[in-house]
Amino acid sequence: MRIIVDANIIFSAILNTDGKIGDVLLNSHNIYEFIAPRFLKDEIRKYQKKILLISGYSNSELSEIEDKVYKPISFISEVHIPLSIRVSSEHLVKDIDPKDVAYVAFTKYFRCKLWSGDKALRNGLVKKGFTNIINTDELFKLRENKISKK
Repeated sequence: MRIIVDANIIFSAILNTDGKIGDVLLNSHNIYEFIAPRFLKDEIRKYQKKILLISGYSNSELSEIEDKVYKPISFISEVHIPLSIRVSSEHLVKDIDPKDVAYVAFTKYFRCKLWSGDKALRNGLVKKGFTNIINTDELFKLRENKISKK
């Protein structure tokens, strides 16, 4: 099952690789295929000082953790997304959060779910009939169900 990962998920996983988000991301390789826009790494890099301050990591520890968190994710350039999908995604998120256009466009293009912890985004998209969004608890439960059926 393909899953588009947004920046708040990565941010949380970096801050706590042992939490539920980190667990789902790092321990679901045979169940989920994680995909993210290539710019996500740049987005996280913008908050590097904040992450260092919050976490207490050294620069080398942060680099190591980022590598670990990024490993299960395929990073893909936005240029592969057709303009029509980007435009329809812009219309969906323009009054919710325009910075989330790429995540919605990737979700539409790959016909999968968007993993986000952003409640405003989730609620706004669901109100507009976009239901291809999933939260951590839902992913965790799906994974556990798949594991128990094996």
